[in-house]
Amino acid sequence: MIIAATALHLIPVTLGAGDAHLMLPPSAIQAACRLDYFLAENAKTARQFLKSIGHPRPLREVQIECFDKDSSLENAVELLKPLLAGRSAGVLSEAGSPAIADPGALLVTAAHQLRIRVVPHVGPSAIGLALMASGFNGQHFSFNGYLPVPNDECRRSIVALERESREHDVTQIFIETPYRNDQLLQAFLETCAANTRLCVASDLTLSTESVRSATIAGLKKESLEIGRRPSVFLLYAK
Repeated sequence: MIIAATALHLIPVTLGAGDAHLMLPPSAIQAACRLDYFLAENAKTARQFLKSIGHPRPLREVQIECFDKDSSLENAVELLKPLLAGRSAGVLSEAGSPAIADPGALLVTAAHQLRIRVVPHVGPSAIGLALMASGFNGQHFSFNGYLPVPNDECRRSIVALERESREHDVTQIFIETPYRNDQLLQAFLETCAANTRLCVASDLTLSTESVRSATIAGLKKESLEIGRRPSVFLLYAK
């Protein structure tokens, strides 16, 4: 395990309400337990995570500063100033690995600009796990984040990304706000070609985990309902 004298540690968290000691490597937990300064999307869930791993210090003595999707590179530089004086910090995402589909990437950018050492720790990434489980092209893939909300714009984007997948042999990866999961699934089923493949990976690493990977034609014959479970969607057209 790498514990630098001064560094920005990227600390993975669990993807849901699971036992961190079963889902995270001991090295990541040990690194988090040695830190008393954290940059997190949400201070409340960050404290819950630190409590769950048995952080040795009283949480009132642990400094947690917010860095979320509305934060800027200037905010990141300001938050990293204590590291220039010799302190280390940990970045905590809301779910999974920091800086992957996560605002923490700006903190990493700022750290490199300031010549601060960045130490990534091993942990779960919903995007990576979903790609592994899909059976789609794992050598050429693109993470597209959220699709547009309006139906017409969403469908136009799906058509364009499906065409790109077919022409360039690329797996297209998406996420969605949980309450819109089933709407997005329906948009894929109504828009994509019958032989295009779709994978829906939900509740990854949890006891309720499910991964369904099939053609659009095959999925239309099923009664697949995702509900409000954190999910990753993957599309692959051949």
